[in-house]
Amino acid sequence: MKFRALPQGMNHDTLWLVRLGLDHNLFNLSQAKAVRRSLGDNAELMDFAQKLIDEGLVHDIETLEKLAGLALSKSPKGPPVDDPFAEGEASAPVPTAGKLIAPSPKFAFEKVETMNDDQVAAGMRELLKDCARFGASDLHLSTGARPFIRKNRALSYLSEHVLKAPEALRLNVALMASHQRNIFLEKKDYDYALALSGSDRYRVNLMFHKNGAAGAYRMVPDKVRTLADLGFTKHHETLMKMLSYHNGLILITGPVGSGKTTTLASMVAHLNETRTDHIITVEDPIEVVQPAKGCNVTQREVGPHTKSFFTALKGALREDPDVIVIGELRDLETIEMAISASETGHLVIGTMHTSDAATTLNRLLDVFPPSQQTQIRASVAESLRGIVCQRLLPATDGHLALACEILVSNTAIQNLIREGKSAGLRNTMETGVKEGMCLMDNVVYGLWQEKRISAEVAQANITNRVLKNKIT
Repeated sequence: MKFRALPQGMNHDTLWLVRLGLDHNLFNLSQAKAVRRSLGDNAELMDFAQKLIDEGLVHDIETLEKLAGLALSKSPKGPPVDDPFAEGEASAPVPTAGKLIAPSPKFAFEKVETMNDDQVAAGMRELLKDCARFGASDLHLSTGARPFIRKNRALSYLSEHVLKAPEALRLNVALMASHQRNIFLEKKDYDYALALSGSDRYRVNLMFHKNGAAGAYRMVPDKVRTLADLGFTKHHETLMKMLSYHNGLILITGPVGSGKTTTLASMVAHLNETRTDHIITVEDPIEVVQPAKGCNVTQREVGPHTKSFFTALKGALREDPDVIVIGELRDLETIEMAISASETGHLVIGTMHTSDAATTLNRLLDVFPPSQQTQIRASVAESLRGIVCQRLLPATDGHLALACEILVSNTAIQNLIREGKSAGLRNTMETGVKEGMCLMDNVVYGLWQEKRISAEVAQANITNRVLKNKIT
């Protein structure tokens, strides 16, 4: 298939194509450099794009054409701010979306039907370990689709073999105990933590869709990283102050896949090492095992150990805890109990699926009926210690960059919460920089200034028009 001819570009169009291609994980830097060596430094955009296709480096031709058109439109303004060829190589190449990449040794998906149960189970164990060693964050095995992994947000196929319904079902139940298998087949949904060894742990979600069974396997790191290691270096002092309280409510929020669970585990590990308290965690499922250090850590899993987050939280208040960690605040009863616990001398840390501080407060408060609004706003104003909203953005080095928004409770914030004036939060947070507060827009803009993320990624994650117009 030949690349569609495009109008003659002006200066810098090829550089823009490479910049955009790297940002969209369409190819990696090593591949771009190989094409440059083959065509020379004066390669035209159309020739460069065609070479990527001819060499089998890019399979998503439609996206490549769109990026080529975008490169042509940007080139009259000059080259990209940062020369893509001047960047250092990433420690591991980013898998290209849609490209066939297999951790070694390659699993023979096409032979699943001929394997016995022990062979399938052994193969799944090795596959999971190989994917973890390869640096993947997720493995997906779904009926009617090719097996694929996610690494640094990019998707890559492990095989060209499309899984049939019996194959996908056998693979996904191979490592389950008989009682777990029965529950999954009856309820059609199942979440559990899979431990192959002390260091090989995975969070598993199984379900059925229109074609058959499917499984998503999240790799759990074998070592808990510190908050500084996660990217909170500039905000470390602020987070340490939040964690120094012995009562109150701390919320960790962000979209799916933003690293909330990892941040939560880092906070628990910090408390475990610096305090002599009783920590109770309620998770669904238990991902990171926290061995007792300075603290006694009691970890409970929804399903095997407790009926729900609410029942576990209700019971926790009678179990002499100092710190209560809730995997997710998802309903009225759990949120109400968490606020109550934070008011009665416990430090409560929980997660929510929200994008910024204002949305988090609105979600937290709006679940309550109008008759309780005045009371609950007063309770939250008194108990809230801080909100940490985070995102993981594609970085220019092929990895991920952490962007965060942090709200720290002070008198002004407390007054806004009591009065229900969430619209004023942004201005208050902008003036609270000295207290450790920061807005997502400003942090993302700072990442762009440091050349850690591209202009396109920055603009896609900034809502402030003034900052957007400063990005070129």
